[in-house]
Amino acid sequence: MGFSQRLQEIRAGFERPFWVANFTELFERLAYYGASAVLAIYLSEQLHFSKELTGWMIGIFGFVVWFLPILGGSLADRFGFRRALMFAYLVMTLGYFLLGSLAAPWMQSARHALGDKWLVLAVLMIPALGPAVVKPCVAGTTARASAENVRSIGYSIYYTIVNIGGTLGPVIAWLVRERLGLGAANVFRVASLSVFLMFLVTLLFFREPVQPGEEPVPSVGAAIVNMFVVLGNVRFVLFLLIFSSFYVVFWQEFISAPLFLRGYVNPNAPADLLLSVDAGAVILFQILVTYLTRKIRPFPAMTLGLVISSLSWLFLAIFPSVPALIVSLVVLALGEMTQSARYYEYISRLAPPGRQGLYMGYAFLPIAIGYLVAGPLGGYLLHEFGDVLHQPQRMWWIITAVGLAGAVLMLIYDRIFKPGQAPEPVEARAAAA
Repeated sequence: MGFSQRLQEIRAGFERPFWVANFTELFERLAYYGASAVLAIYLSEQLHFSKELTGWMIGIFGFVVWFLPILGGSLADRFGFRRALMFAYLVMTLGYFLLGSLAAPWMQSARHALGDKWLVLAVLMIPALGPAVVKPCVAGTTARASAENVRSIGYSIYYTIVNIGGTLGPVIAWLVRERLGLGAANVFRVASLSVFLMFLVTLLFFREPVQPGEEPVPSVGAAIVNMFVVLGNVRFVLFLLIFSSFYVVFWQEFISAPLFLRGYVNPNAPADLLLSVDAGAVILFQILVTYLTRKIRPFPAMTLGLVISSLSWLFLAIFPSVPALIVSLVVLALGEMTQSARYYEYISRLAPPGRQGLYMGYAFLPIAIGYLVAGPLGGYLLHEFGDVLHQPQRMWWIITAVGLAGAVLMLIYDRIFKPGQAPEPVEARAAAA
């Protein structure tokens, strides 16, 4: 097939909702990663939270962001993608605006009444609800509004847009905070404006994509029941828990790295700007890494990715500096690229027959668990090794050890369960009993 013919297939293969949804996803990711890039700095330097409390706050925020898509997809299916997207963008508009207004005079009464810790936690939960709905809506729209012959390209476009947002978000955050001198609080207000504009785009241009012969939409109650069915599969849950170690290592990028850099290396370092390195590296090298690892089976590829990402932080441990952080983030991205696609492939194989869709929803669970552990762990290590022992770079040896311990557990799991063979469905085991 010639290039011009393939190009024509792409032009004809995607309906308008596909382009509208992915356009809004670009700005949603820009807002999310821009806000994430300055969140640790904002909580620690402007609201004067301790490192431990900052870690806890970010850990809970990230857990909610990545756990709720398990149920968010059911909500989006029940109420329609258009209404769900508009709701999500309005919620994020409010959440980011309130987050950027915590130090404003008109918020003082709420701060005194609730206390800074509980008020900030409550406000953080508002924008955390948005991605839980947006992600399944955009992924679902990509499936419904693209022809079968170009659907894989559609997901590639979606993945690329996510990484473009991940690259531009921290850059814009740095421009607002540092170059324009508007401070971290206004980064959240820019994020609020960004998602509000996407509410308007969705309202005006998005039309509900519908495909004939779709399966009945499960209720939210059914989704909760399915959750317990999945959690009854011990082998699957064990894998999710073990692989969470990857994200305990990975999320230190947004939790410990900015505080470490500005607290113990250079107080004026552009930590938010540097966080664009990871997503930028993914855009540049994903095709190459995919080609080089194409012959590696999914489970060894995931384990290799975990090892690479774990070792990435040793550059910062040995040479605590801005250039070392850049190298660490590039290597971290290489580990992410090595495992990411193969991870979803493995989940689909691990699922019992007929339950691939249900199990794929739980692919986000290790990301959520990793965030929940990474936040408190990063905050504790920063305090213990930085403030108490005055050897902050030693914390990165612990982070590396956590990742390598996870890789060892992956190897043990590989030996015991022989990945690639589908586990016996929970229902079958119950019937046999």
